[in-house]
Amino acid sequence: MLWIKAFHIVFVASWFAGLFYLPRLFVNLAMVPGDSHAERERLLLMARKLYRFMSLLMIPAVVLGLVLWLYYGIGKGPGNGWLHAKLLLVIGAIGYHHVCRKILREFEQLSNRRSHKWLRVFNEVSVLVFALIVILVVVKPF
Repeated sequence: MLWIKAFHIVFVASWFAGLFYLPRLFVNLAMVPGDSHAERERLLLMARKLYRFMSLLMIPAVVLGLVLWLYYGIGKGPGNGWLHAKLLLVIGAIGYHHVCRKILREFEQLSNRRSHKWLRVFNEVSVLVFALIVILVVVKPF
């Protein structure tokens, strides 16, 4: 079980690293001057590659988490409300991941209408979700 837990943590941390950085690329894309096609294309290429890579990291993170929960029984029984809250946050993180795909497609199609300020706030959502998940798993407040 410890190997599964260790790999789960590695994949979750790696996936979230992508969730931290991809929206930062969106901020940079939103700030690219209209006549700077090379810079825009370079940032789009980076964003596409990062999105693909973090999507590959998300899959084992979720699967290993499910194995820990369903096979090893982590979080089962009374006094494990923290796990339910964590699962809601994980579902939110998966949704955030898909919103990132939507925003990336908008940039690819030149249809982004969000400001770099909005994207800066959006960028912080993943940090908050990650912090809350870590607190729930370590502290198990309820």
